[in-house]
Amino acid sequence: MITTTHHDTDKKKDNEGLQLSGDILEALAKFQQVELTDFQLDAKELEILFAPSMAAQILPKLKLPGAPGSKPTSLLSTTFPTPIEKYPNKISTVKLGATKSEGGTRGKSFTIGGELSPAFYTFENPIPHKPIITLDVFDMEVPLSKAVKMHVKDVVGDPAAWAKLAVEKFGADMVTMHLISVDPLLKDATPKDACLTIEKVLQAVDVPLIIGGCGDPVKDTALFEEVCTRFPGERFLMSSVTLDMDVAKCAQFIKKAGNAVLAFTPMDLNFARELNRRLYDHLDREDIVMDLTTAALGYGLDYAFTNMERARISGLMGDQELAHPMSSGTTNAWAAREAWLKMSAEWEPRELRGPLWEVTTALTLLLAGVDLFMMMHPAAVKTLKDVTNHLTSGKKADPANFADWVKVKA
Repeated sequence: MITTTHHDTDKKKDNEGLQLSGDILEALAKFQQVELTDFQLDAKELEILFAPSMAAQILPKLKLPGAPGSKPTSLLSTTFPTPIEKYPNKISTVKLGATKSEGGTRGKSFTIGGELSPAFYTFENPIPHKPIITLDVFDMEVPLSKAVKMHVKDVVGDPAAWAKLAVEKFGADMVTMHLISVDPLLKDATPKDACLTIEKVLQAVDVPLIIGGCGDPVKDTALFEEVCTRFPGERFLMSSVTLDMDVAKCAQFIKKAGNAVLAFTPMDLNFARELNRRLYDHLDREDIVMDLTTAALGYGLDYAFTNMERARISGLMGDQELAHPMSSGTTNAWAAREAWLKMSAEWEPRELRGPLWEVTTALTLLLAGVDLFMMMHPAAVKTLKDVTNHLTSGKKADPANFADWVKVKA
């Protein structure tokens, strides 16, 4: 079918289009096609429509302008405006650790949170505070993967020495002190016994501490209260307060001691909102860090990432109950059997596979906006530190280094 559009001041001519004689119309009606010879058409605009079944036959035969076999010599130039967004809300900041001038005994303190944009959207806003890494230390001997134990075997059972190794050799920013000996199903140690361990760790290192319990809501409440009473002003992060604990009681003694709280909920943002609302009755927004549950690589990491990303976007968009810094228990990666189990040759060695499992979990959640990582393997810690240092350095990548990536062979 051929149609034409004429541009003329004469409206009558505009509507005439292509005039066909009666003979041509009769031929079209009979044969459904017509071939014109010695035909010339003058038109300012010409639209040719091909039936889909005919396009494959006609289009390859068309002769386009230009020399036969010629190729484009340049691309069309255009501009791409960066889609800059301005979010109505800001993520709260939380300070961890208190120096001597601030009423504590630590040699340094850290601030997390304060984001104005999603993770590493540096084209919108600079990164206010670099993510922090804390290494796990246990107050009693625990089963560890061979890949981890080979690095800490000389200090397992000595929390102070373990903490010192984590800071001085492995580069931990902070130490997470897991006081699991108070578990009624393990040693059932008293909160006072646990405080003696904390005292030794405080003397061994000068970094801020995270105080972790055993997971029993009653025992952890008693433990946290004793810690807050014995060590006021240290600005510990108490890990963790959950919905099945006496939230009001815990919040009150945490606030009185000047500490911060890790609000732990399963992978449901409604639970996170509920717990934070209950904490707001006694704590400031700057006292709350969220733990939305870390599922490891292969065990629901995609759900963890989505949950954390949703929380961060919601917080930036104005949801005050989710506008808090986030923590990841990245050590959960070692609960995945694939991280430590002996497998076929293509999966070995375990000494490499394990830390790769942990760092892949961490890097994924880094992009969701996590501010604080609880980790275990020194190689995973170093890798995550190297990546975050690069991403927060402000340096621009040299595209020449990646120009031949399609030619790289595995």
